[in-house]
Formats: sequence, C-alpha cells, structure tokens
Amino acid sequence: MFFDQPVLEPLKSIAPTDLWLFFPIGYLTTILIETPILLFGLSKKLTFKQKLVCGIWLTACTYPIVVLVLPIIFSQFSWTVYIIVAESFAPLGECLFFWLAFRGTAIFETTDWARCFIAIIIANLASFGLGEVLHYYHWFGLF
Repeated sequence: MFFDQPVLEPLKSIAPTDLWLFFPIGYLTTILIETPILLFGLSKKLTFKQKLVCGIWLTACTYPIVVLVLPIIFSQFSWTVYIIVAESFAPLGECLFFWLAFRGTAIFETTDWARCFIAIIIANLASFGLGEVLHYYHWFGLF
C-alpha cells in the first residue's frame, strides 16, 4: 500500500554557493548528453547549426531553474518530489521555448513538431538518467 511506505528524507539543505559551484559542470555535462540526441532527433528541416544552437540554448533556458532555483524551493521535500517537478519542468519548458522560437517559420508540419518534441523529451530523459547515476554514486556530493 502507498500509505505504508516510509516517509522519504527531505533534500539536504543546500547552500546556494554549492549550487553555483555545480552549475557549470552540470550544464556542460547536460549539453554533452543532450546535444548529440538533438542533432540526430530534431527535424531534418533544421540545419546542423540550428540543431547545435538548440542543444545549447534549450538547456540554457531551463537548466538554471532546475539546478539553482528548484533545489531551494523543494529543500523540505524528498528527492523524488524534486525530481518529478524538475524533470517535468525541463522537457516541457524546452518544448515550449522550441515552439516559441520556430512557430512562425512555417517550415514544420505536424510530424516535424512531434519529432522535435519527442527528441527534446528523449534528450532530457538521457541527461536525467546520467544525472541519477551521478547522484546515486555521490560524484558531485551536493545532493
């Protein structure tokens, strides 16, 4: 039963300075994971340069919130709650920013949009997966 489960420990109290120390390492790691997926997965109607910029820019739009803001907001909640919020926010936010950037270009058909959104979601799932492995082994020691 769900109610029989033990209460999960809240996130450690994290100093904002620690989050800022982690930020550049995590950002570069995220870009290195997500960009190749986007280069392969985004619509073929986008140029290589556009896809490359999307790999850097989309992460730049959501990563500061995920790493600098949400850990502080959810510091009294469990890691699971933080992950659910952060890993829902990131792909949804990136899909929204992608749509805002390309909505007026009329180069995409419905299948192109779907392909791009799926690629963005898969890229985020891949970086989430590696992030969870790093978290499990305490490689960065922050969370």
